[in-house]
Amino acid sequence: MSDYEKRAMIESEDKYTFRQSSQISGQCGLIGHLRADMDADGSAFFSTWFDFRADLKTDEFKTEFDEVINSLREEGEILHNRTELAKYCYFTPQCKMPAEQGYYGVRVDTEKYAYLMRLNPNKGEYNLYCYCYRRDWLDSHLKQAEKGIRFITPHYKKMFRIPDGDRIRLLMYNGDEVDRTCRYVDDYHVEVGDNLYHICEFAERCDRSGTKVIPLRSSLPERCYVFVESENRIGIIVKGQSGYIHVPEDECSDPAINKKTVDGHNAEMGVTKAQAAAMKAGSMFGWETPAADPKNYDAYGIAIKSKNKDRGDSR
Repeated sequence: MSDYEKRAMIESEDKYTFRQSSQISGQCGLIGHLRADMDADGSAFFSTWFDFRADLKTDEFKTEFDEVINSLREEGEILHNRTELAKYCYFTPQCKMPAEQGYYGVRVDTEKYAYLMRLNPNKGEYNLYCYCYRRDWLDSHLKQAEKGIRFITPHYKKMFRIPDGDRIRLLMYNGDEVDRTCRYVDDYHVEVGDNLYHICEFAERCDRSGTKVIPLRSSLPERCYVFVESENRIGIIVKGQSGYIHVPEDECSDPAINKKTVDGHNAEMGVTKAQAAAMKAGSMFGWETPAADPKNYDAYGIAIKSKNKDRGDSR
């Protein structure tokens, strides 16, 4: 058996244990994926293989993949049975997928290949999805995707940047709102929902149709409380919406108490002061501005000083 390294997947890798577009899968060197379940008694291993790039499924790969799976099926290993699988998942909390309830992620690397495994220890579910990649291709794509996705004007001025896999909201000229997940393809191409665009093409389409684009950053909560000092009011801010919803029942005449109430509500909801400050800025100045990004605040919700004074440029 070739040497391999096994570790919990990081969040940016989780999405590569699901079906991607042909464009992204091709760039990542996806060979195919295996789906398996351990049957009712938890000790079997019924599997099905799905090809993606048959030209990459060499004899070398097939031999190594069999060895990796067989090794992980040995007694005491994570795929030996459902009990061992559950034990590993529950005692390795760092492998829990934050965005996918009930799933756990493990990455197994050999010299040439990367095996990204999505695990589910529950009876009645498929217990394993293993996506197999050329390691060098996958790592190269992941490194590039760390830069995030640029959104620009038709004149190539940058508006904002979001992480790979974040959502945007399209505000149509007729008042309709449409949310879309975006995927990084390369520095000049983006998948918006199911469609592939050059970033300039997407900007031109939005400009022609009168569509405004705002980010729905995953680093922001869906909602938070806000204290409006000028009016001594308490309100609720909803991500992606302008202004706030007044909550008079939580107010009193003392501004200090109102501010403390807001801080307490946000703390109970797990909203940090940096997030609350960014939410407030987004609701006032626009969600596409750097001020609406929590990374631009310290732990106390104070804006981090920057040499860049242009509110429309998030570099």
